[in-house]
Amino acid sequence: MDPFGILYTDLYQLTMGQVYFRLGLHERQALFEAFYRKNPDYGAHQAGYTVFAGLDPLLSWMEEARFGEEEIEALRALKSRSGKPLFAEDYLAYLRAMGGFSGLTLRAVPEGRVAHPQVPLVSVEGPLLQAQLLETALLNRINHETLIATKASRVREAAGEAVVLEFGLRRAPGKGGEGATRASLIGGANRSSAVSLSHLLGLPSSGTHAHSLVQAFLALGHTEEEAFLAFAEVFPDDTILLLDTVDTLHSGLPHAIKVFERLRQKGHRPVGVRIDSGDLAYLAIQVAKELNKAGFPETLIVLSGDLDELVIWQIESQILEEAPRYGVDPEALLKRLVYGVGTRMVVSWGYPALGGVYKLVAIREHGAWAPAIKISDSLEKILNPGHKRVYRVYDERGLATADLLALAEEEVREDRPLCLRHPTDPTKRRTLSPGSFTLEPLLVEAFRGGRRLFPPLPIEALRKRRDEDVARLDPGVRRLVNPHIYHVSLTERLFALKEELVRRLEG
Repeated sequence: MDPFGILYTDLYQLTMGQVYFRLGLHERQALFEAFYRKNPDYGAHQAGYTVFAGLDPLLSWMEEARFGEEEIEALRALKSRSGKPLFAEDYLAYLRAMGGFSGLTLRAVPEGRVAHPQVPLVSVEGPLLQAQLLETALLNRINHETLIATKASRVREAAGEAVVLEFGLRRAPGKGGEGATRASLIGGANRSSAVSLSHLLGLPSSGTHAHSLVQAFLALGHTEEEAFLAFAEVFPDDTILLLDTVDTLHSGLPHAIKVFERLRQKGHRPVGVRIDSGDLAYLAIQVAKELNKAGFPETLIVLSGDLDELVIWQIESQILEEAPRYGVDPEALLKRLVYGVGTRMVVSWGYPALGGVYKLVAIREHGAWAPAIKISDSLEKILNPGHKRVYRVYDERGLATADLLALAEEEVREDRPLCLRHPTDPTKRRTLSPGSFTLEPLLVEAFRGGRRLFPPLPIEALRKRRDEDVARLDPGVRRLVNPHIYHVSLTERLFALKEELVRRLEG
């Protein structure tokens, strides 16, 4: 049995399914939405948006997931506290005949696009039992990859035009490393050191060498220079040398320059050096100074070692201030930097879980959608009910100014005034006049009849979506620290429906 097959779920999905089956509700049409409630808060800094990821792996999994004989036998073996079978035979027979998720239709925000709290990322419509069984696998994929893609996007923002390499597979959580690598590349990393994942994604992998290469040579009575030379002779056109095994400036750098000179004499061009510890900004300046003097002004300088968006921001700020003191052009130095980012990107350092949820928002009753709502003491947890559409609203500058949730039957038009209501505060609203805004529907159909509706897209295409969406955010929303709050709004009809349902339940 595939441990990542259709039983890759929580038990309560299956027990609720048996309740629906016993009451005859299992094939009632239902509508669920997956969304998250707040942006990542890393403590000293916060995110003003997320980057949606994980959709393509989910769709591929849904095509293959099935209740086969092995899965049914595994469920048959489960017992209640009285020792009786947990699941009845007629229910198991129904699951076997149902197979997988052929009854579901998914609409989703296109993968790679910017997303915001409370906005549906995925809308799932279909038989109640099938839709319920999808919850765990859906959240497992989109929560994790969205979290990592968001961190990578922030690293990209801090790094500017510099190349970013993902180095995190050794620190990622088991098979979660696959999703972390993929999400990092969607969010803005240029390459990854992960060989198999890069190959499967159609990208070349990147890397240098570890301290152990130099350590092995030293332990056997050789020198650091000989270790560098051995690497350069095997990879003369891909030579990147790690400088800090012994002493970055007084050992690693002079030895690297000697090896680079030998490569140049043989007609090869050295690629660069890597620094993995110490004051990375100061060391980068000194290394650049010496490489420039030696005639290697374009050789790359790779920085690694517990980097994240704030550390990169600090490195670049320090270089801009300090480099001129040593006769180094700071702008030229920044253009030759490469950042190797590992642990802090692939585990979303400071915010380990997105906390996305999957909620029932409507169910078919007498041929129409009956809206469903959840009440909570926390206003942000009160559900936005009903069958909905989602729009992105752009202002006169072409920048995204709000995401708008509307009832599916509403007609939202650009040639009419548009009132945007705060989701929870009845005193907060704003009205946009015709001609001052444009609308873009966000959700697209992605899965129907047991099949995904488009093939997996190249990482470059997903990264391009991210780039275009981030470019259309207000600069305040993009800030790494204390970002401006992006507005997510309801139409007046949806706001009124929400208030009516809350009053009805409370009354």
